[in-house]
Amino acid sequence: MPSVSAPADPVDDDLMAVSAAASQPARPLPPTEIEEERNERTFFRGRILRKIRHFVGDNGPLAVMFSVVFVNLVGFGIVVPLMPFFAQSLSAAPFAVTAPWMVTLMFATYSLGQFFAEPFCGRLSDRIGRKPILLVTTALSMAFYVCLALTHNIWLAILIRFFSGLASGNISTIQGYVSDVSKPEQRTARLGLIGAAFSLGFVIGPFIGGVLTNEASSARPFELPLFVAAGMSAVAALGVLFFVKESRQRTATAQAQPDLIKTAIEGFRTPAIRNVIIASLGYMAAFAGLEATFAMWTRVRYNWHAHNVGTIFLFIGVTAAIMQTVIMRPLVRRWGEARVLAAGLFFFGLSFVLQSINHMSWLITPIVMLGTMGQAVIFVSICAIISHATPPDRQGAMLGLNMSTGAVARVTGPVVAGFLFSAVGPEAPLWMGALLTMPAALLALKVGRLQKR
Repeated sequence: MPSVSAPADPVDDDLMAVSAAASQPARPLPPTEIEEERNERTFFRGRILRKIRHFVGDNGPLAVMFSVVFVNLVGFGIVVPLMPFFAQSLSAAPFAVTAPWMVTLMFATYSLGQFFAEPFCGRLSDRIGRKPILLVTTALSMAFYVCLALTHNIWLAILIRFFSGLASGNISTIQGYVSDVSKPEQRTARLGLIGAAFSLGFVIGPFIGGVLTNEASSARPFELPLFVAAGMSAVAALGVLFFVKESRQRTATAQAQPDLIKTAIEGFRTPAIRNVIIASLGYMAAFAGLEATFAMWTRVRYNWHAHNVGTIFLFIGVTAAIMQTVIMRPLVRRWGEARVLAAGLFFFGLSFVLQSINHMSWLITPIVMLGTMGQAVIFVSICAIISHATPPDRQGAMLGLNMSTGAVARVTGPVVAGFLFSAVGPEAPLWMGALLTMPAALLALKVGRLQKR
């Protein structure tokens, strides 16, 4: 019988084919396919690199601006809750005890330096550019922090605080830079980031001061925090030097810039700017009086120490950062800068009233956080209103005018608050703050009606 062969198993055939294919060397891709694959990888890699470059180019300088403001406020905030203790650690002769007016004088002289520096730096940055002003001021801040750390006399410390205020008079320059590189629809949000830097620096500064202060050392308990502030200023100066691109063209011929008086006359001729600057004046005087006397008030009322005062700023900073980075934009989009400003002033003034009538220490933090919710939106709204109402080539000078009027308030506010604290009582600066802030809220509402016309 003829033999019948068994049918081949298709599975075995497939396995044999795969084994044979695996035993043979891989067929090289044609040169055209290799080139196409390389081009595809290069294309996508190039797109990613371009996106990274564009992101850094667009936001790198703004990040440096953020850091400069942050460093300024860290250095200032380090001594805010510690100021009474810092003043008492220095030689206050011929006075046996450091008086409240001596403490508030250290606040006032710092703001006096800013009063002279802000309009000058703002006008000069309009003419020669923003970068040189930022570089010089941050470098000088570093030097003055070192000098303050090494001083042994309260009167010399007060003088150094004046020069530190001069070196910190670059906020209007920073605001001008942000306005230069921002589209109109971006301006409020980016100024909000600068406001967040204020709040963040103002909370980190007291925290650093409280943690790094060696209260057990009777010689130099505040030296290390001030050296840290000097180091941060040095880092900010290097950031300006290497990462900030100039946002304004230098004018070939020096254009005559109006002085502070002419700038004030020009600003007060515009009703919206006039009202918002007056509102800013009242708000800043109330705020400066509060920060100059808060540590003394908590010491008298609740026997708080530097650690307690520094800790409360953590809650202040978190609240302000959330308001300015998350909540501020939708509020402005729905209600506009003027209404947001009025609401912020109202809640800030309300916190003064609640703080003065409260007698429970555990309620201080919630009350201060309520005031911070209002205070966090005030500065940004004021800057945005002035920026919208001012031509681009005058924004530096007009924002400088606003900072100068704020500096006047920061000089007079602590002085008056210190006098009231000594002559009337610890609660008097709080009632002063409420009486200054509530009328400012009404002026802000008037600004909103003027903008609608």
